[in-house]
Amino acid sequence: MTKAALVTGARHRIGAAIAAHLVDKGWRVFAHVRSQDDDVPEGCAKVVGDLADPDIGAALFAQVEGPCDLLVNNAAAFEHDGLEAPDAAMFERMMAVNARAPMLLTSAFAAHGASGGDRSIVNILDAKLAAPNADHLSYTLSKAALAGLNEVSARALAAAGIRVNAIAPALMLPSGPQDSEDFTRVHDLNPLGRGVEPAHLLEALDALVDNRVLTGQTLWLDAGQRYLALPRDVAFLGENQ
Repeated sequence: MTKAALVTGARHRIGAAIAAHLVDKGWRVFAHVRSQDDDVPEGCAKVVGDLADPDIGAALFAQVEGPCDLLVNNAAAFEHDGLEAPDAAMFERMMAVNARAPMLLTSAFAAHGASGGDRSIVNILDAKLAAPNADHLSYTLSKAALAGLNEVSARALAAAGIRVNAIAPALMLPSGPQDSEDFTRVHDLNPLGRGVEPAHLLEALDALVDNRVLTGQTLWLDAGQRYLALPRDVAFLGENQ
């Protein structure tokens, strides 16, 4: 039986790349978007829902036809605040979308039927968690919460045969208002001197999904950037140079 996957945030950027990649590998893919008017990659079935909805787990899996073998918690809200002026409303939004929704989807996935055999969840984190700074404070804290969920759910769901892992990529695509010139300049700012590309994340996804004994792991895709302990997010380094 063909395996099925649910990918959140599949309208564009890395979410669309993940969904298209899984289709190419022969998966039935349910691509989550926020609005019925949003496009999804060719070959995907569209599922619609607002990740800030406290019933999002049940709402999305009600649209998934048949068993589901893989959940990719990719979608993320991303805005900037910092310790000098933390934004309480932003914090609530970030936590709802980036941490609470994956928690609810993880629970719904565990309760949903499977085609048999191995099942897994992959959470998309952020490499800045390995050497955090206060830029994008609310976002960073929400991703830290998602990292906690990754550990807790890996422990809790192992007995059910569900593996839970994470990928933490560094800058792969232009961030926020970052222009192409600045992105090019900072993309390879790491000890290996080479930028992280979406293809690297897809390779990491395949490794986590295909290896049936990996659970509770985080793959850091940062070319060693964490060793630099950058004082600011790479999107802002140009302001001081």
